[in-house]
Amino acid sequence: MIGILGGTFDPIHYGHLRTALDVQQTLGLEEIRLVPLRDPPHRAHPTLSPADRLALLHAAVDDNPLFRVDTRELERSGKSYTLDTLRSLRSEQPGDTFCLLLGSDAFNGFHTWHRPDEILELAHLVVMQRPGEAEPAHYHEHLTHNPAALKQQAAGLILPLPVTQLEISATGIREMLGQGNSPRYLLPDAVLELIRQKRLYRSG
Repeated sequence: MIGILGGTFDPIHYGHLRTALDVQQTLGLEEIRLVPLRDPPHRAHPTLSPADRLALLHAAVDDNPLFRVDTRELERSGKSYTLDTLRSLRSEQPGDTFCLLLGSDAFNGFHTWHRPDEILELAHLVVMQRPGEAEPAHYHEHLTHNPAALKQQAAGLILPLPVTQLEISATGIREMLGQGNSPRYLLPDAVLELIRQKRLYRSG
């Protein structure tokens, strides 16, 4: 099974990386694909260029063979729809099982995504939850609490999974940097060093 974590990664930080690693270890995923979005349909356009966000991603994960940066959404024009990405992955790797990793807030809006039912035909959803968080509010007929069930069918299940909760936001990191403060210990040192070298997120 392969985990898919999409996002603007503006910038990538430990809130993304630690939770993804939790899922990888719990489910025994072969790898985690980090998929940076070019033009996200449900949020503001990223602050940094695709090239700069991609460079930060590589700085964060290139030393970890469990993580792989997937650039297909950056290379595609138009809105970055998850359905298109999953169709592309499925055509390349028809024998693999894909698990789409979502935070609880993202999953609560999943029913408003572009063709969500078709997404469930191509992948499982893993809802990364804060400990003690309530059950997902939609798609109860797809719900399972058995991680092993994801290996028994190719797609269509939704697994709530508690993960390490790190209250880190890319917005907060950008604000720190814009104010001249250090976000050290919120993101990998290699990412912070590249931000400094390239003078990213500086006010003015």
